[in-house]
Amino acid sequence: QVQLVESGGGLVQAGDSLRLSCAASGGAFSRYRMAWFRQAPGKEREFVTAISWSGTSTYYADAVKGRFTISRDNAKNTVYLQMNSLQAEDTAVYYCAADSSLRPLVTSTYYYNAAVYEYWGQGTQVTVSS
Repeated sequence: QVQLVESGGGLVQAGDSLRLSCAASGGAFSRYRMAWFRQAPGKEREFVTAISWSGTSTYYADAVKGRFTISRDNAKNTVYLQMNSLQAEDTAVYYCAADSSLRPLVTSTYYYNAAVYEYWGQGTQVTVSS
């Protein structure tokens, strides 16, 4: 059973930076596609960013492109989300997710779909004050 534990959330001011971490255990992390989603109060969960198992391919929602960076360290079983120039609209609970399906030859749109991720963390709160 794969377990994902997020950390690094907090309360910051607009323009500040935060780095979230997601530590995985109980599975073959280096084979998993990983993603971050977020859910703001009263809104549906939305895709933020994703990374291929090797780290060579990354995908971003338009709202965070140029400000957020996803990365992974397979030796540490950890995926990171560096968030710069934070805005009040980034306030949400951020969730880490893992896809262990090993499905080959997926397109970019595959990563955006929350349904493909079997494992989810408990979430970490990010609050940006304006």
